[in-house]
Parts: sequence; structure tokens; C-alpha cells
Amino acid sequence: MAGVHPSAIIEDGATLGEGVTVGPFCHVGGDVTLADGVELKSHVVVGGQTTVGAGTVIFPFAVIGEIPQDLKFKGEATRLEIGARNRIREHVTMNTGTEGGGGVTRVGDDGLFMAGCHVAHDAQVGDRVILVNNCALAGHCVVEDDVIIGGLSGVHQWVRIGRGAIIGAVTMVTNDVIPYGLVQAPRGELHGLNLVGLKRRGVDRSDITALRAAFQMLAQGEGAFQERARRLGAETDSAYVQEIVDFVLGDSDRSFLTPER
Repeated sequence: MAGVHPSAIIEDGATLGEGVTVGPFCHVGGDVTLADGVELKSHVVVGGQTTVGAGTVIFPFAVIGEIPQDLKFKGEATRLEIGARNRIREHVTMNTGTEGGGGVTRVGDDGLFMAGCHVAHDAQVGDRVILVNNCALAGHCVVEDDVIIGGLSGVHQWVRIGRGAIIGAVTMVTNDVIPYGLVQAPRGELHGLNLVGLKRRGVDRSDITALRAAFQMLAQGEGAFQERARRLGAETDSAYVQEIVDFVLGDSDRSFLTPER
């Protein structure tokens, strides 16, 4: 087993792809699959029915694929699926799913999970997501592509965070966040749009202008938040604005963080 340190424990049944590196004192369970080029630095635990995508690097003392922190869990067979080219830093924890939550925790590609982050059971995390140090996602959360969540922040169970949103540091997010939203303050307030992120991704100026106008309508229009979103959907020709409308009108178990009037 080239690339496996003599002190590492690889249980029977584990599958290791080409070019996998397993460092000192790692433990890889028998139901784990490490795709080509995965690197476990040292003292990494990967257990459960877990797959780790190609090129992902996991740093010391991370615990990946352990059972959920959920008292309803009774040992049923559930999974953790991690995509390609992720960077999972020291002391990160990611749990498998639960039967009641669909049975699968998923993490997309090209993410950065900084030291001490937690991804709980049944969370669905998209591509290019950044969780800053000691950020915690509770069970059943949905975090779409290109989201950044600041350090020491917590996301309540079942919350959805739309694509391209940014959450400030030391923030508690208890309700859904619209795509491209900017959330900050201790109890999570929707203060505007992630304009810096939009510009960095090269979004056209006309689309940014449309998003700003849409945000003002959501903040100051007549009627309930969903009613304003429906009117916005009938009036817009921007795909970015339509994404916000579809998100607001989609299924959710939470209410929304809404703009201040």
C-alpha cells in the first residue's frame, strides 16, 4: 500500500485510489472510499460509509464520517459524500446522515473548511463553499454554491443559505438567507447584497443593478415578503433576480431573514 505510513490503520474493506497518501497515525474505516490523490496528513480519522473525492486534502485531527450528534440516531446505515479538491483543515468534523433526514450528508467540490468547523448530519453543502474557523452547520442545512460563512458563526437546523451569500463573523443565522445576501450582526440581520462577491465573479453591471433594485423592492414593497417576491418575478428579466424569486418561493421549514424597511 504505497503512500500509507506504517503507523496508519487501514481496515479491511477500505478502498484507496491511485496516489492516495495516508500519513502517520491515521485511521481509515472499512466502509471508506478515498478517491485518487486524496491526502490524509496525520492523525486523521475517516469512518462510516464515507466517500472522499479526488484531490481532497484532510489535515491533522479532523474526524470525518462519524455518527451524527443526534439522540434519535440508532445505528442505521447512513452516508457522508465529500466531493473533489476540498481542503479540510485541522479539527474539522463532518457527520454521516440520519434515516429521518434522508440518510446522506453531502459536501460539494473545491470547498475550504477551516480549522474547527462542523458539518452536521444531513447537511447539503454546495461547491466552492468556505466555512471560516469554528463555524458550525446544524443538521439538515442547505448551503448553496459560492457561500462564505464567517468565523465563529452558527447556522440553525433546516436553514437554507442561497448561492453567493456571505455571512459575517460571530453571527447566528436562524432563518433562510436569499441568494447573494449579506448577513451580519449577532442575531443575523440581512443588511444588503454581497456586492464584493458579485464583482469578483465578474457578474455584469446590469445584473448587479437589477439585483440592487430587486433588493429595494423586497425591502420596501407592499404586502408580505413572498408577495413582493412574486411581483418581482413577474417583472424581472434578470436570471440573477429570478434565482432570488425561486429561492423565496421554494419549499422551506424556516422563515426568511428579510431586509430592513
